[in-house]
Amino acid sequence: MVATAQPSRPKLVVGLVVDQMRWDYLYNYQWGEGGFKTLLTDGYSCNNTIIDYVPTVTAAGHASIYTGTTPAIHGIAGNNFMVDGKSVTSVQDDNERAVGGDAKTRGKSPRNLITTTIGDQLQLATGFKSRTVGIALKDRAAILPAGHHPAGSYWYDGNSKTFVSSTYYMDKLPRWVTDFNKRHREELASNVYQLPVGTSLTFALAEQALINEGLGQGEATDLLAISVSNTDMCSHYHGTHSPKVDSIYWQLDRDIAHFIEVLDQRIGRGNYLLFLSADHGGTHSYPRMTAHGLPSGCWSNPEALKAANAMLERQFGVKKLLKAEMEYTFYINEEAIESAGLDRDAVMRAACQALEEPEEIQWAIDVSRIDTYPIPTILKERIKLGYFPGRSGEIYIVPRTGVYAGKKDEAGSNHGTWSQSDSHIPLIFMGWHVTPGETSRLTHMTDIAATVCAMLHIQAPNGCIGTPIME
Repeated sequence: MVATAQPSRPKLVVGLVVDQMRWDYLYNYQWGEGGFKTLLTDGYSCNNTIIDYVPTVTAAGHASIYTGTTPAIHGIAGNNFMVDGKSVTSVQDDNERAVGGDAKTRGKSPRNLITTTIGDQLQLATGFKSRTVGIALKDRAAILPAGHHPAGSYWYDGNSKTFVSSTYYMDKLPRWVTDFNKRHREELASNVYQLPVGTSLTFALAEQALINEGLGQGEATDLLAISVSNTDMCSHYHGTHSPKVDSIYWQLDRDIAHFIEVLDQRIGRGNYLLFLSADHGGTHSYPRMTAHGLPSGCWSNPEALKAANAMLERQFGVKKLLKAEMEYTFYINEEAIESAGLDRDAVMRAACQALEEPEEIQWAIDVSRIDTYPIPTILKERIKLGYFPGRSGEIYIVPRTGVYAGKKDEAGSNHGTWSQSDSHIPLIFMGWHVTPGETSRLTHMTDIAATVCAMLHIQAPNGCIGTPIME
C-alpha cells in the first residue's frame, strides 16, 4: 500500500462580500494604496462574472457564493419567502433565541439553507478541525456564509446597538465580543447602516475574530467570511455614486488595506487565500439616469399587488386572490381559490394579465408554465434557477430593462432584476497559489465555491453546480 501525501492547503481562506457592489466600481474609483489597488495588482480578476438566477438579492447571493448553487437548490429563495405557508426572513428561526441584544431581538439560524457550504465541506475534509466564523452588519450576510456548523456567527442588532449571535451557535457571547461591544459603544450607537463607521466596525470585529479564535493558526485550514453591508443600505437611500455612498467606498478601501496588512503579519501573504465578490449589483436610480437622458423606470410592487387584486375581485368576486408579493414574485391565494370553487388556471391567467398592465412590466409569468412563454431562453433559465417550489411565488415579474422596484421621486438605487446592472459582479482571488492576471471570459457566481474547493482539494458543497476557474 502506497501512502499518499496530504494536499497542500492555505492556513486561512478569507471571503469578502461587498453588498450591492457593481462590477464597474472596481474601475470607477481612484483607489488609494494597499486596498482595492493591491487586489487588482496582486490578484486574479474575473471581469465577466454573472449571477445566473433571479431575484438578485442579498440572502440568495450570499448563499449562492458559499454553496456554489442557486435558490432552486439551496432553498434561499430571497430575503423573504414562504415556508409552510408562512412568510419568513431567510434566517428566521423562532425555535432559537438571540444571544446578546434585548427582548425584541429574535433568534436566527441557517436552517432554511438546505445545502452545505465551503466551510461545511472544509470541516468534513479535515475531520471537523477547521473553524469558520461569519461577520457582518446584516444577519443573513453573517449566517448564510458561515454555514451550518461554524465556530461562530455575529451580526449587528439594531435594537441593542451591539453585535449579537444566536442560541443555534452558543449559549453566551464570547468575552472578546462583549468586550468589543463595550469598547465601541459610541460608534455602535451611531447610524452604522448609513455611515463609513459601519465598514470599519465590521473589519474591526473580523480582526478580533481572527485573533481571539486563532484563525489560521491551527493544523487545518480555517475560513473567515466577512460581508460589508452598509454599502447596500446606504445605496438604497442615497443611490449609486452619491457622496454618502462614495464616502463608504473610500473607507472600505482603507479598511481592506489595513486588513490585508493584518493578514500579512499574522498569516503571511502566501499562506492565505482571499476572494472578493458581491452578492448582487445595483441599478442606477431614476433621478440619476433621467437627468442625463438615459432610459429608466420605477415600479411599485405593493401598489401592483393592490391594483391586481382589485381587478381580480371585479372579475371573480373574491378579495385578495393574490396574497403576497416579495421581490418580484407574487403568491396566489390557494385557500381563497379553493374556498370559492374557482378555476385556478383562469385565476392565474387573469392575475398575470393584471400584473402586466403597468407599462414598466414586460412579462408576468406563471412559473409552472414558463416554457410556454415567448421570452428569451436565458431569462427562462434564470427564473428557473431562482425558483424553489413552496417558497417562491407562483408568478414572476420581469420589468422592462432598467426598471426597478422603487419610486421616481426617491434617490435610492435598487436591485433584484436579471439586468447587467444587478447581475454583473466583481470577483477577485488573491494570495495562496494565485498568479496575478485577469480574464473576460464568462464566469459565474456559482463558480466561486467550486474554485475555492478545487484549489483546496476538497469536495465542493453538495448542491454545487459551478465549475472551477482554473486560470
